[in-house]
Amino acid sequence: MPADFAEGETILIDKPLDWTSFDVVRKIRSLVRIPKVGHAGTLDPLATGLLIVCTGKFTKRINTYMGMEKEYTGSIALGATTPSFDLETEPGNFADAAHITLEQARQAAQQFTGDIMQTPPQFSAIKKDGKRLYLSARKGVEVKLDPRPVKVSAFEIIQIEDAKIQFRIVCSTGTYIRTLANDLGAALGVGGYLAGLRRTRIGEFSVEDADTMTAFEQRIRSNNEG
Repeated sequence: MPADFAEGETILIDKPLDWTSFDVVRKIRSLVRIPKVGHAGTLDPLATGLLIVCTGKFTKRINTYMGMEKEYTGSIALGATTPSFDLETEPGNFADAAHITLEQARQAAQQFTGDIMQTPPQFSAIKKDGKRLYLSARKGVEVKLDPRPVKVSAFEIIQIEDAKIQFRIVCSTGTYIRTLANDLGAALGVGGYLAGLRRTRIGEFSVEDADTMTAFEQRIRSNNEG
């Protein structure tokens, strides 16, 4: 089995909540017993869903996978904002969002659909002057960032209930879903932050075909014992 992974495998994992993407890579590296393991596109610890992991010679495919279209589902809480645009930091700036309707949310989402310019969040792993942005953000230091072109092929507002929006987004690589959540809340005049996120697809790869970490580990241990 280790020889197969050295030759190259593409592994689909349904990343658990509170795991970093590198936690998954580190665990798989220990299970398959080879050092050459990498992932094709970070998921934040508070997000779940599809993570593509490549081993051995297949690590050459990582850049190709990273460039593929992504699909996400999740929720946006209206009526507050957070510095990180998600639940990594505490909500504040509370406002009444009970009056926001489904139609209003759908109309607001239209301005963030198509080819748009998006400014990455301060709490991100982007490097500026050799330093990760989130390190500065955690110290309260704001770094000036230029907007970047991204493509949002679909920003579907599925429902809104108790000031919480359920959505589906299809977008290009490099798109920050929590920035879309923050921008949508601002457009609606009540603020908003990403309350939950799940990546359901990367290119033709679906989370429905992915293993949980538990299932993958059991399969590897079973093969090793066999």
